Amino acid sequence: MKCIIATPDAPAAVGPYSQAVAVGQLLFCAGQIPLDPVTNEIVGEDVTTQTERVCQNIAGVLKANGMNFDNVVKSTVFLTDLSKFAEMNAVYSKYFTAPFPARSTIQVAGLPRGAQVEIEVTAFA
Repeated sequence: MKCIIATPDAPAAVGPYSQAVAVGQLLFCAGQIPLDPVTNEIVGEDVTTQTERVCQNIAGVLKANGMNFDNVVKSTVFLTDLSKFAEMNAVYSKYFTAPFPARSTIQVAGLPRGAQVEIEVTAFA
């Protein structure tokens, strides 16, 4: 049976999706962009600041299901400019530590609300 996860510690869903869905020991998290959960506005002009906010949003969703970054088994990073990979990775590595989850990083033409980065994760309890 699936359980819908919703928390005020991450931006509310702005469409027909959930922040996360738990199924058994797995948690499937929707992609997070750098929205402040209080103002619902994009945070930061640069990928470093935006990645920090994205990771804070992910932390909120994980916490709502009794998890943390150690539970993440797979992440997918979407960047609008792969030349910003090192800047994103410097922030990412503060949250995701060894043993690291599997990861894919993809350059995309655009992200919602003009964000530069979006990250989605799958976690296991």
